[in-house]
Amino acid sequence: MKRIILSALAALACLTSISAAPKSGDQDVKITVMSYNIRNGEAKDGTNSWQFRAGASVEMLKDQSPDIFGVQEAYEYQVRLLTEYPGTYKSVGVGREDGKKEGEFMSIFYKKSMFKVLKWGTFWLSDTPEKPSLGWDAACRRTATWALLKHKKSGKKFFYVNTHLDHVGWEARRKGLALIVDRIQSINPKGLPMVLTGDFNMTPDRPEFSDLTKRMLSARETAPITDHHSTFHDWGKQDKDIIDYIYYSNFSRCEKFETVTKGYLERKFVSDHYPVKAVLVF
Repeated sequence: MKRIILSALAALACLTSISAAPKSGDQDVKITVMSYNIRNGEAKDGTNSWQFRAGASVEMLKDQSPDIFGVQEAYEYQVRLLTEYPGTYKSVGVGREDGKKEGEFMSIFYKKSMFKVLKWGTFWLSDTPEKPSLGWDAACRRTATWALLKHKKSGKKFFYVNTHLDHVGWEARRKGLALIVDRIQSINPKGLPMVLTGDFNMTPDRPEFSDLTKRMLSARETAPITDHHSTFHDWGKQDKDIIDYIYYSNFSRCEKFETVTKGYLERKFVSDHYPVKAVLVF
């Protein structure tokens, strides 16, 4: 009888263990997201010019290994380099001047082994967003690139939007961000998880953020492990402005936010901005 009871208890313990184990579909899916103002390759920055720091940018991406990231200011040859090396990423995006290859790209890079792009597009931050155009009091044409992606292993889908708001016009920043918020709602009627990255050219205390913060959360402000380090440093000349952001919605949480201040290949800076990185969980 004692042997029978012990066998029954062992079987019960085994069943309990199996039922308590998480199902594969219920397991957390974590993605590492980055926003990186790469500093445009045409800028005359002396020893900080692109030709001297291109390798450092590649090494930074190899080391930080974001699963998906948005760049700002990248010219076509910079996009091409980051796609070819380290060879783990594909990208979507167009040049802001002609909607093809001219001017700066707000490209989205993603690990080709991890994600599949289902659809994507670019719109201009202006009154005529479907064609190359200058918006309001902006000094430059500004765009946002968006993509709907599927995580290959889990099948989960999410949207990613990447942008660069104008550095001169306050009306362009306000209306440009408002347009992005409207588009986020219209392209995502099912309320899928959403990521927004970019250089917003304004600090977190600005009232222009009010509509965005009603709909999305700041990774910097919600992660239990975080920092409030400046992101624009102008090659070390200043160290005070937070203007680069990662926002998200409909993820279960943000586990960590980090400003990447590390240097690579004996270079102190990979850009005049520090990249920012977050770990988001479905």
